[in-house]
Amino acid sequence: MPGDMIAEAIRIVEEAKRRGLILRIMGAVAVRIKCSRHEQLFNTLQRQLTDIDFVTYGKYGPKICSLLRELGYEVKRDMLIHEGRFFFHEPNSGVKVDVFLDKLRMSHIINFKDRLEVDYPTIPLAELTLEKLQIAKIMEKDLKDLAVLLLTYEVGADDKAINGSYIAKLLADDWGFHYTVMGNLETLRNFLARVNMPEEGKSNILEKISRLSLAIDHEPKTLKWLLRSKIGTKVKWYTDVEEAER
Repeated sequence: MPGDMIAEAIRIVEEAKRRGLILRIMGAVAVRIKCSRHEQLFNTLQRQLTDIDFVTYGKYGPKICSLLRELGYEVKRDMLIHEGRFFFHEPNSGVKVDVFLDKLRMSHIINFKDRLEVDYPTIPLAELTLEKLQIAKIMEKDLKDLAVLLLTYEVGADDKAINGSYIAKLLADDWGFHYTVMGNLETLRNFLARVNMPEEGKSNILEKISRLSLAIDHEPKTLKWLLRSKIGTKVKWYTDVEEAER
């Protein structure tokens, strides 16, 4: 089943490319594609795939919808578009597909402006990492994805790696997003203490968590960040997202 879902996601992206449309894979399927050499670890961690998430620029939205219909997907009519997002399902397989337009709007916002061309067929590694780290009420499945991502890739200063410099600059302007990410990195550290994984792999991941945390800490913060930090958690710093909406 995971292989079928991955193949389907790539098929859709390749068909979009053939038509001159920019469409990229997000979420757990994207993590599975980018970390394919650790397929056995995904199996050990019992990480299941449940749906396919995509993102495109808003100007391509109508054509992407037409493409999905041609490929046999049906729009969930009661939720055609909600917060910059289209909902589809394939009636025979039951596969659910969500298509985000321009931004991921969940606990925090990730803007994909000028970033979808950076990688193929998935979103860039920085955004793929942030997609998981932005979840205010993070789930174990997301921690599994983060662990394998960090095991697979270095934390660096460009998009050939998990771009820690890019992540740090984004968070230096948004205290709430920064607070959530730093808390989730600590949660990931605690998760590693109890997860079924070789100690060498755990040490590798912990070192990268530290490297990413340092990059975020050392980035000079904006006035906006500093002012919001004075309020802290007295005011809610994230948007509530139902699990069914992830």
